[in-house]
Amino acid sequence: MKANVGGVDRILRIIVGLALIAATLAGVLPVWGWIGVIPLATGLVSFCPLYTLLGICTKKQG
Repeated sequence: MKANVGGVDRILRIIVGLALIAATLAGVLPVWGWIGVIPLATGLVSFCPLYTLLGICTKKQG
């Protein structure tokens, strides 16, 4: 599992994930808001399985 999520991408994933989860807990979004767990998790571990399948890497090499 090689890191393929970096920088701004990682920060945005964490923010969006937390926002979706918070909105669901606050009752603003229905149960589908728990989908925020996915971007939160991929942001925290810096790895996205979909990026691997598509050959995308936003992490700076070097």
